[in-house]
Amino acid sequence: MIVDSEFRPSWWLSNPHLQTILASKVCKPDSVPTKSERIELDDGDFIDVNFSIEQDGDLVAIFHGLAGCVQSSYVQGAFAALQSTGFSPALMHWRGCSGEPNRLARSYHSGVSDEIDWFIKHLSERFPGRPIHALGYSLGANALLKYLGETGASCPLKSAVAVCPPLVLSEGATQLNTGVARNYQRYLLKLLRGQSERKRQLYPELGIPKASSELDSFWKFDDAITATVHGFEGVNDYYKKCSARQFIPSIAIKTHILCSRDDPFFTPAIIPTSDELPENVTLEVSSHGGHVGFLGRHPNNRFRTHRWLDDHVAQLLSSSIGL
Repeated sequence: MIVDSEFRPSWWLSNPHLQTILASKVCKPDSVPTKSERIELDDGDFIDVNFSIEQDGDLVAIFHGLAGCVQSSYVQGAFAALQSTGFSPALMHWRGCSGEPNRLARSYHSGVSDEIDWFIKHLSERFPGRPIHALGYSLGANALLKYLGETGASCPLKSAVAVCPPLVLSEGATQLNTGVARNYQRYLLKLLRGQSERKRQLYPELGIPKASSELDSFWKFDDAITATVHGFEGVNDYYKKCSARQFIPSIAIKTHILCSRDDPFFTPAIIPTSDELPENVTLEVSSHGGHVGFLGRHPNNRFRTHRWLDDHVAQLLSSSIGL
């Protein structure tokens, strides 16, 4: 089912770039205290997780976007909104994203559904009997949808929400190499090259390719680094195998996908058609919102902004348990 979103931007925030940048860098939520924990893995690596201080409600596994972390504004906003609604959120940092390079050559990418599978199983074993939901943003949303499609009817989650997933990776890589969107690409690639180089210099024995400044597009970076390190046969193989849109028809649990038509990271071409959606999947499409922005009209002051997205994801997950 495809539905039109009820989101309406503040009167001065219809521009998608303002939505994207201000939501991330300016209109931030209050900081939320969390409990950080390092989990050692059987493969010799580690994953850092941040848990909610309150752990009595249903669990919500959160998967962040490219170069994100617990301090990302959308993660902090989600923690606050979910905790106030009675949930117990838990953020899994992708390998190498918690501030310290991970120990293995592999890091993360848009299709790391195996890491999501590990985290859900970890939560199930640690909190037996507790219902688990999932919430993914951008890259994390793409990986989450891939996981949901791969597990199908055997998926242990009660419900899931995916915010601004790339869905067709080649479309996103091309769009970010075009016009104004190149500014986002430049910023993100600087972070990714920095992460890769820190690990390469710390662990030279891993043989990680050098992330030089010549890798100035996602097509180039993903071909030279992402695909090589993670065993894909080049960038086209990576994009083809990991784009989440192809996995949506196999999703069997209640899932809500939120997309914005003016998302500067993609084009509307990534948005699925109604015949691609199983009955349990709802696709909410907004005319505005940018990329993980969705700064809305404040109910009490038209000159203030409201982080609509934070409350919305909490409401969506609450509806799945009848709150």
